[in-house]
Amino acid sequence: MDFNLTEEQKMIASSAKEIAEAFGPEYWRQKEEKGEFGDEFWKAIGDAGFVGIAIPEEYGGSGRGTTELLTAMEELAANGCGMAGVWYLILTEVFGGLSIVRHGAEEHKRKYLPGIAKGELEFCMALTEPDAGSNTLNTKTTAKKQGNEWVIEGNKTFISGADRAKGMMIVARTTPKEKVTKKTLGLSLFLTDLPHELVEVKPIPKHGINYSHSCQVSFNGLRLPENALMPPQDLGWYSVLDTLNPERMSFTAAAVGIARLAINKAVDYSKQRKVFGDVPIGSYQGLQFPLAEAYATLEAARLLNFKAASLFDNGADAASVGAAVNMSSVAAVENATKAVYWAMQVFGGYGYAKEYDIERWWREINLIRLAPLTHQMALNYIGEHVLGMPRAYY
Repeated sequence: MDFNLTEEQKMIASSAKEIAEAFGPEYWRQKEEKGEFGDEFWKAIGDAGFVGIAIPEEYGGSGRGTTELLTAMEELAANGCGMAGVWYLILTEVFGGLSIVRHGAEEHKRKYLPGIAKGELEFCMALTEPDAGSNTLNTKTTAKKQGNEWVIEGNKTFISGADRAKGMMIVARTTPKEKVTKKTLGLSLFLTDLPHELVEVKPIPKHGINYSHSCQVSFNGLRLPENALMPPQDLGWYSVLDTLNPERMSFTAAAVGIARLAINKAVDYSKQRKVFGDVPIGSYQGLQFPLAEAYATLEAARLLNFKAASLFDNGADAASVGAAVNMSSVAAVENATKAVYWAMQVFGGYGYAKEYDIERWWREINLIRLAPLTHQMALNYIGEHVLGMPRAYY
């Protein structure tokens, strides 16, 4: 068991740190306030090869794994980018790149992966629905076969990046729920190019992460060729799980990275700030202890997240990967929330001011309690699948 980064992973971490320092908190503060996409940052991570880390070399990528991807993500987040350092990579490299690498047909790989690897083709995934939420098995969007075409009808919500993406993976029902022999059957995955006149995209005003728009998406009789289906038909649920696990790893990396960023900023401030006499507030145990406790537990979450990535990259069964993913998520979310909360306490009233950035990271960290899976659903998974307790929801 080796906890050391390889020389290549160290180079990835170093490169990510350099990029993050070039696109630090002030850059993202401006992008957030203006609701603008970070085009310059996107070009930088594309040029660095980060968007193609997990894409095979034959399609223009680096041929590495999720361990290397998470290394880049965490360092981008921790050294100045916050959630933005992870968000763009999730939308394109995880939803697009990893999904197509692992489940796409050869024609899909040749069509989409080279553009993704270069950072020239942004992607998104149309999964969440207004009435389904976390229960993907309640998906109502349908894909019906008509001749040699698929016709897709339905509505999706909170589809991030759909306003910019040139490609989309759609989760739709190809067999009605009442006709399947098992509730996890009947879903299929499709790929389409964007923009499309039969795909309506409308941004949703939201609390944070406004350097990327999350959208309502409607499919109004979208016709796709027969080969738009990502095989196999009706088994898309299992492919979706294989995409959601690295998505959750990415959110855990984001939680750890944002917490590191907030803690470091709070520590620096605490060494300088004096309120009562000549003693810096960083010497107060009331501030030291909660930050130290959160930092220690986040390091444990970080290691467990890399364990999940190693299991995933080495073809471990879904149960083993899922257990590590959900446990690392729970540990990261709880303690990253504490870390950013106490970082804000260190700054006092200044923590509420935009110019110090803590309030933005507070908004970002609270999203991770809700997405891609609620904190409570992760606990449900651990209770049922790790501890062997009765199912908590039906």
